[in-house]
Amino acid sequence: MAFRKITEESSLYNELEKKTVRELLACINEEDRKVALAVRDAIPRIEELVEQIIPRMRRGGRLFYIGAGTSGRLGVLDASEVPPTFGMSPEWVTGLIAGGDKALRSPVEKAEDDVERGWEELVERHINDKDTVIGIAASGTTPYVTGALRAARRQGILTACITSNPDSPMAAESDITIETVVGPEFVTGSSRMKSGTAQKMVLNMISTSVMIKLGRVEGNRMVNMQLSNKKLIDRGIRMLMDKRPLGYEQARSLLLLHGSVKKAIESTE
Repeated sequence: MAFRKITEESSLYNELEKKTVRELLACINEEDRKVALAVRDAIPRIEELVEQIIPRMRRGGRLFYIGAGTSGRLGVLDASEVPPTFGMSPEWVTGLIAGGDKALRSPVEKAEDDVERGWEELVERHINDKDTVIGIAASGTTPYVTGALRAARRQGILTACITSNPDSPMAAESDITIETVVGPEFVTGSSRMKSGTAQKMVLNMISTSVMIKLGRVEGNRMVNMQLSNKKLIDRGIRMLMDKRPLGYEQARSLLLLHGSVKKAIESTE
């Protein structure tokens, strides 16, 4: 099947500048409604990937996201939220973006066109065959990502990709392909919109389900979260009070002594 770049096709809407603000917002919202349906269609492939990541991480494997532009920023965002939410070391899930940390705020010229750099950055982090590499690119063509996936796969490392175009070059370098075909963007080619929303949803699904199956959640509570501010300490206190017959101050002292809800609960068994 010939590669069709849906992400570059013309918007279904025209003369956007002539629309009222209410019309613009309503049209964007109408397009956004399509995203969850596209992600739902990809659940079997997301499930396949998660089922393979879990045993690898139980053996000490790590998860790497790699992307450029919006896709890279979303990977870094998801990775950065794993330690505070689930109490995992930052090394367990890493987001790499073409151009490095500078690219989180400003475009880095031609960084995404470097076909070798992605793999070099993975090697710098001592990647091995227990790890997993997930490439993120709405277009499915980003050289920085495809080059990294190609090299990783040759080394026997599990590779996957998240893209909004079917049958892309990136998919050809991946063991598992997650295609969220959301259609043309509201502003033609602006893949930070529907494609970016789909990527964020899929990344949430991957990291959250993996962490739950690794035992970082109990019931529906983040019992391993980092107690990094007053809001989270208060949340932890109330979790502990739900589990044990403790007053607020008693629960607070116990929580701060042990450093996590999980450890505080275990100390009272």
